Amino acid sequence: MTLELAVAIAMFAGLVAYALFGGADFGSGFFDLTAGGTRAGAEVRRQVDKSIGPVWEANHVWLIYVFVMAWTAFPTAFAAVMGTLIIPLFLALLGIVLRGSSFAFRKYAETLGQARVFGFLFATSSVAAPFFLGTVGGAIASGRVPYAGRGDVWSSWLNPTSLLCGVVAVGTCAFLAGVFLTADAGRADRSGLAETLRRRTLLVGVATGVVVLGALVPLHEDAPTLWAGLSGRALPLVALSAAAGLGTLVLLVRRRAALARLTAVTAVGAVVVGWGVAQYPWLLVDQVRISEAAGAPATLQGLLVAVALAVLLVVPAMAYLYRITQTESWTR
Repeated sequence: MTLELAVAIAMFAGLVAYALFGGADFGSGFFDLTAGGTRAGAEVRRQVDKSIGPVWEANHVWLIYVFVMAWTAFPTAFAAVMGTLIIPLFLALLGIVLRGSSFAFRKYAETLGQARVFGFLFATSSVAAPFFLGTVGGAIASGRVPYAGRGDVWSSWLNPTSLLCGVVAVGTCAFLAGVFLTADAGRADRSGLAETLRRRTLLVGVATGVVVLGALVPLHEDAPTLWAGLSGRALPLVALSAAAGLGTLVLLVRRRAALARLTAVTAVGAVVVGWGVAQYPWLLVDQVRISEAAGAPATLQGLLVAVALAVLLVVPAMAYLYRITQTESWTR
């Protein structure tokens, strides 16, 4: 394995972690948004607060990790992405800031009206952020980010592949969050709430599956390089994702939400890894390969040392945080 490929894999591992942990975090906002009025949706919103309250800030460490790795290891490619996709990236980051501040302010609102405003901002920005991040991924995967110079700031992400990737990102985040929220509610003996969340998660899962299937046709025409990879070397991962997603739906139907968490994570993780495998060896599809965009070897070596330290120091702490938040006493 080459030095630049090792760094790219380490960076992509952070992206997978953000898709899983940050995705479940973002997806909770969808259930907050669709919970209903103040009284009807109060129970769902309380569960959202309990489930993501301890981890919503920690999840964004993965995004910071990916950004730092990208601009350090692949500076020219990072500049190309930022220059071309500045609009969706700005909107995504704005959504992240708004959802975080609104989530905090909602708890300390002095009036019901203020709480509603902050709750609406939290929920809508939770949906907007993964959508715009998805459009960024679609723009890169469809070869619309030139390595030299700056691409069109509008058509680069307002295209079939990018928009469909944005919708799929919202759907997968909501599906992942729904499974975790259902399991959390069931573990806390809130059977009525767990049943409500279970039904809604099933609907989200089916709808997302339909969108993914519908996206195959425009993806074949609009992003041929990515399509070739998905239908070739990444096909086993695509099949694994489909099987795990279907298995998650079956487990939810059988009211096995705790076990469904594993299959849901597998489904989302497999499709993200499949994207990376399908895109290889391109860093920016059809524009520049990983080996061509990498920085100086000394810089890459330093990054790998930093990654090793992060694995030793950060990962165990994050794992412990997730572990203690999944105990029955906390969810109550």
